[in-house]
Parts: sequence; C-alpha cells; structure tokens
Amino acid sequence: MNIGVCKLEFRLPENHSLKGKRQVVKSIITRLQNNYNVSVAEVDNQDLWQRATLGIACVSNHRRHADEILSSAVKFVAQNYPDLELLNSEIEIFPAL
Repeated sequence: MNIGVCKLEFRLPENHSLKGKRQVVKSIITRLQNNYNVSVAEVDNQDLWQRATLGIACVSNHRRHADEILSSAVKFVAQNYPDLELLNSEIEIFPAL
C-alpha cells in the first residue's frame, strides 16, 4: 500500500474577497473529490484572499498509480481553472508499513 500526498499552491489574481476565494476553493475541492476519489482540504493561507494551498491525498496499491492520480489532479486544476496562477505543486509517495 502506498500513500500519495500533493501540496498545490495557487494564486487567484482576479479575486477580491475571502467569499470569492471560498467559492473557487470549494468548487475545486468538490470536483477533485468527485473526479479522482481523493481527499482534499485547504491547508494553508486561509486568511489570504488571493492565495490558496490545498492538500490532496490518495491511497493505492501501486506507487505509480498514486503518482498518476495526483498528477492528473494537478493537471485538471491547471486546465479547468485558467484564471488561477499555479505557483507550486509537490507530489510525494510514501510506502505504508
């Protein structure tokens, strides 16, 4: 069993309020959960209205499969939310003991 985690940082340059940020972040979280069956949460920058950091996690039998799921999730966000400026994405896969 392998556990994959991804940290996804992005900027919302067109956003001007925390309410607007919450709408965008909630949309991203819901779509990622529905499309990729992953766990997603906003993990940092909750008080900044133009920055967001999401944590994404998945469990898989194979390391490669976990990496493919998380890579696809990052690509999905980049392609479906063109108004976002993707600042950083980090993927790590851990073998479970």
